Amino acid sequence: MRVLFFNYEYPPLGGGAGNATAYILREFSKIQNLKVDLITSSTGKEYCLEKIGNNINIHRLPIGKNNENFHFQSQKELLIYAWRAYFFARKLAKENNYNLTHSFFAVPCGPLSLFLKYRKKIPYIISLRGSDVPGYSERFILVYKILTPFIRHIWKKASAVIANSLDFKKLALKTDHDCQISVITNGVDSGEFSPKVFSENDRERVGDFKIICGSRITPRKGFQSMIQAIKIFKEKGFCVKLEIIGEGNEKEDLEKLVIKLGLKSEVEFLGIIKHSDLLKYYQNANVYVSTSLNEGMSNTMLEALSAGLPVIATQTGGTDEMVKDGINGFVIKTNDPADLVAKIEKIRQDFKLEKKMSFESRRLAKKMSWNNIAREYYALYNKVADE
Repeated sequence: MRVLFFNYEYPPLGGGAGNATAYILREFSKIQNLKVDLITSSTGKEYCLEKIGNNINIHRLPIGKNNENFHFQSQKELLIYAWRAYFFARKLAKENNYNLTHSFFAVPCGPLSLFLKYRKKIPYIISLRGSDVPGYSERFILVYKILTPFIRHIWKKASAVIANSLDFKKLALKTDHDCQISVITNGVDSGEFSPKVFSENDRERVGDFKIICGSRITPRKGFQSMIQAIKIFKEKGFCVKLEIIGEGNEKEDLEKLVIKLGLKSEVEFLGIIKHSDLLKYYQNANVYVSTSLNEGMSNTMLEALSAGLPVIATQTGGTDEMVKDGINGFVIKTNDPADLVAKIEKIRQDFKLEKKMSFESRRLAKKMSWNNIAREYYALYNKVADE
């Protein structure tokens, strides 16, 4: 079987969707009768080819990327990717017989799969990843109004449409109630992200209570609520620290807010951390928090689960799958710092509860391995190819 895969994000470019693609392809490289060509973006000015094993080709196309922001792709860069990927896909489709194409993101990748279906009769799969679903991102409000009919058409012509969480599926169905959407979640490498070790003799917590979170720093992620919660803790005289991993267009405003509230000693912006260095930050934290207003399924939350952190999160994409309220964490209200403080306090005041939730998070993460996720996609590939 041969698959043509589209995703404009791939490490070091992009965020969760790029990392998910990298993990899935790594697992695909272990399947001998599967060959995959990924068309993605280059960080440089030239085309380059990378390989994983003998059966995975990663074709990187230049999109005019500068070195200042790998985490965020502008609309101009998305258009350049789509244009260059279109011509490169035509070339590959002449050279190879593909059983199907697979697009991460309905836009800008979906039109590439749609073109090859019309031109070459190649069926395709769409994986909904976040901003490609109308209503997900405040950044694309105007774009959604223009593109929603086209997005519905891309979904309609697909052999399968896949959301990465139940809540994200619900959001997508608001755009097209009749669309048949399945769920294949993100996964995690439970070997790479291992938990800190609690011993039977550990009776109390050592050091400051530390909260960690990681994502693009945008208004949609609700960071202001998190910072306000830290202010409440400081006013109560409790030493609670917050570490924020990531970059984004709201970072400067949040840094100003931290200074205004007198929280420079309590809130630290870590920027983008190398993937290989993430584990130590998770292991040094006591809880992972997500105050997101809207989410697909957070890879960093999955990594935190695997690292044995209790998780506190708003009710959004992935929460149903990753947070069992009162078992391995808590579900909180949106834009409610007081509720966040109350839930953090339950863990901060009870070290036994923290250890219990740590164990439950790790147990849940082991069920969500990337190997299992890749096998679900491979089964879907075979089903589509046989139709």
